[in-house]
Amino acid sequence: MSVAVEIFGFFMAALGLLMLGVTLTHSSWRVSTVHGNVITTNTIFENLWYSCATDSLGVYNCWEFPSMLALSGTGVHPGLPGAHDHRHPPGLPGPLPRHGVCGIVAISWYAFNITQDFFDPLYPGTKYELGPALYLGWSASLLAILGGICLFSNCCRSRDEDHGA
Repeated sequence: MSVAVEIFGFFMAALGLLMLGVTLTHSSWRVSTVHGNVITTNTIFENLWYSCATDSLGVYNCWEFPSMLALSGTGVHPGLPGAHDHRHPPGLPGPLPRHGVCGIVAISWYAFNITQDFFDPLYPGTKYELGPALYLGWSASLLAILGGICLFSNCCRSRDEDHGA
């Protein structure tokens, strides 16, 4: 039973982390559609790194956010010295549930900002809706959390069995 739970947890966590990677590169974090008349429709979609607009003919215009590209590199640099220390305090789950929690917090914060701007009557900018990447990210984060919990519970159970024997 414990081997099956461990394998199931590993594949759930791996699938969750893979889906989080897909979420980061997905182009539709927030979407807005502007209807002119029957012929002209513009769709604007954005993610963390660029903004694109397309018209009814299918012509795309994209603009990159260069500051967001540099932000990922600055986030990796401070984490490198502690990357080789795989120990964590007993009683705290491993990194997989923490990755999922970080994903849920970041995606929910982004969705909150979109929703807040959408329902603000004084907001003068373009009104965006939640894009499909946010739903993918929420489900990926839940998979990472549940997979990490399965792995952690199996780890704790095997430690208790070792001490009890």
